[in-house]
Amino acid sequence: MASSGNGRDAASERAAALQRISALPARARLDALLAAKDASALVRALPPEQLYATVAEVGLADATELVELASPEQFQALVDLGAWKRDTLDPHGLLEWLRAARGDDHEALLRKLHGLDLELLESMLRAFTVVHDLEETPDPPVEGVSLDSADGHYRVEIKVEGPEQAALRALLLDLMAEDPLTFSRLLEAIRWEMPSELEEAALRFRWARLADLGFPDPEAAASLYAAVRLPPAPSPAPGAELVRSGGRPVDFVQAALEGLDAVEAENAAEELRGVFNAALVADGADPGDLEAFRASAERARDTLGLGLEYLAGGDPRRAPAVVRETPLRQVFQTGFSLALRLRHRADRLASRPLSRIDGQWLLWPEQAAAVGALRRARPMRALPVEGAEPVPFRSMAEIQHAEGELDRAEQQQALLAALLGGGEEPARAALDGLGPAWPAGGTPAVLAAAVSHALLDGRARVAPVAAARTRELGRAFLDPGPPPTVRPAAVARAAHVFGAVAAGAEAGRLARLVLERLADQIGGALLTGPLPDEVRTTLPWSGL
Repeated sequence: MASSGNGRDAASERAAALQRISALPARARLDALLAAKDASALVRALPPEQLYATVAEVGLADATELVELASPEQFQALVDLGAWKRDTLDPHGLLEWLRAARGDDHEALLRKLHGLDLELLESMLRAFTVVHDLEETPDPPVEGVSLDSADGHYRVEIKVEGPEQAALRALLLDLMAEDPLTFSRLLEAIRWEMPSELEEAALRFRWARLADLGFPDPEAAASLYAAVRLPPAPSPAPGAELVRSGGRPVDFVQAALEGLDAVEAENAAEELRGVFNAALVADGADPGDLEAFRASAERARDTLGLGLEYLAGGDPRRAPAVVRETPLRQVFQTGFSLALRLRHRADRLASRPLSRIDGQWLLWPEQAAAVGALRRARPMRALPVEGAEPVPFRSMAEIQHAEGELDRAEQQQALLAALLGGGEEPARAALDGLGPAWPAGGTPAVLAAAVSHALLDGRARVAPVAAARTRELGRAFLDPGPPPTVRPAAVARAAHVFGAVAAGAEAGRLARLVLERLADQIGGALLTGPLPDEVRTTLPWSGL
């Protein structure tokens, strides 16, 4: 009984120590593990993925002592995570891990080596050696370092240089000294095994072990992004707006975890790891790529937060109850489905006639970017910064903003299609008539032509402005300034003409945007004239 109690006490102390150590930064974590009274037992109690993260964050060259202390099972996991590039074995990476495992305990290294899949070892040796059969060719042409098997049957030519050469030679000598007969059989297998079959088998074994670590295979991981039927959003709770006020976005994931008891929080953390792991694999990244894992986990967390906000009716106080009642995988799929619903709407817009011509959206640039981001396989939110990469949706406010962008885009598409005659043939004729303004000037140039004729003639049409009328156009909508500014009456007049072409508030907004753009870019030239030739892509004009 005393022995049993002491064992439980030691295990409890070890678990508490690991919990404290896991919260430390990587370098401090390494130092604490190595300084522990029973460092070997503590290291071997670490989950393999946490051990790998510590080694990878510190750097393998500085963490060899941890690798030496790892168990054979942990070492296989380290290799599974760190010696592959996607689905391809990196033989240099595998040899680097074996070099790191070589300490003073020769037997410990051999146990790690024999704990690896034989296919891994054979694949690495095939990549770095040439095995010559001395009975077939007694004096084979060999360049550089080589060694003969103990039975004199084979000569192994080593094809790597420097530290890798020394490490590989030492490894071969270890294997031969341990069992000369088995070593010769290994060399024979290397000569005849098909490389593709070796790596395919090694990959199958690897994914089986990664599944035990919580990483699903690619097909199972892809199902994380399945659409789910969205339940009706709960009504906002009294006081929810007060809870959310303060100017900072609410972290619904953190709010959910903080509201759980210890056991619930532990279970939720395990679910969270499962979602993050599946997202990483579904993103096509390798489980051993820590940088990719962090980026993928951050995106997945954003989607989880969005799903939680929706299911909690926007009230962070409800988030713990949502997590208790709904698997986090389903919460994630809810957040993804909110964005997916926007993509379906964007796809319907893209299927309309004249939504795009010559590969360009017939939309104002901001709305074109928003629609393009939504139509990705995983819908994203366009940022209002030129050249910025889209980002995941994180809140219902962002979903609602994207819905507003789609409202604008749909009205813009209807207006542009009407301005261009409603069909491919008249649209092509009108755009070709703009000269260098299409496609170089894009939709803003098309609208600039239409707005100009709306002000000059009272009729919106897509055609160049006669050079002789450009100063007249400037006087029609600009106050001289400086700088030149747009007259509100001119905006109202252009909006009225646009409104007769296609209904919707977007007609007036586009009229204002176009006139403000013209004032900013060529306002002075419009008032003084003549226009330089290079502004034809901003305002289509002709010499007529």
